[in-house]
Amino acid sequence: MTERRLIPVKLDNYKPLREIVFESLREAIINGTLRPGERLMEVQLAEEMGVSRTPVREAIRKLELEGFVIMVARKGAYVAGISMKDVADVFEIRAALEGLAAYLAAERITDTEKEELERLLVRKAASVQANDLRSILERDFEFHELIYRASRNERLIQIINNLREQISRFRMVSLAFPGRGREALDEHKKIVEAIADRDSATAQTLAQEHIENAENALLEAMQRSGKDTNGE
Repeated sequence: MTERRLIPVKLDNYKPLREIVFESLREAIINGTLRPGERLMEVQLAEEMGVSRTPVREAIRKLELEGFVIMVARKGAYVAGISMKDVADVFEIRAALEGLAAYLAAERITDTEKEELERLLVRKAASVQANDLRSILERDFEFHELIYRASRNERLIQIINNLREQISRFRMVSLAFPGRGREALDEHKKIVEAIADRDSATAQTLAQEHIENAENALLEAMQRSGKDTNGE
């Protein structure tokens, strides 16, 4: 019998089943449960998730539209790999956006939000100390979301949100790289200091360097595991 890796879906009163299945499969790809280059078998996935093949088929089609899945003629669906070009394109955009968000946050952040950032640093430090990757990822997400909010620029937030899934996928691989969690924490501390000092230019520079360092960690992780060139 095939080893079960996906948990059965839990029905949500306000979400269609196909949407729940889609979100579950997308999360499995982002967190690495379903790996780049892996074939997606509708029957197997449906069995593991406790649903019929129909919502699985619909979810796979939607995942293809979002770039998480590729369809190969006469072979089926496969988890899309992460290429060097994918990484370069996304991080090039993200460095500019994160830098702008930090710049604006330094000008517009409230005292309450400053306190929230400091508290997040404490919680992230505890996660790093415990080497709890899932908790580190959650704290990292919260940190960046708070800076976006403090920028007070809704259009900027919307543009960043359009990259959310790609960022989440890359963040998982990057922060799993040995030592990267602690390095990222130190970088976050420096960004918070610049924002607290309302030093916009320094906050922007530090935020951009932070993203560049994350990209370098991701690329090194990919090279070590041989995941480049679309998972081949």
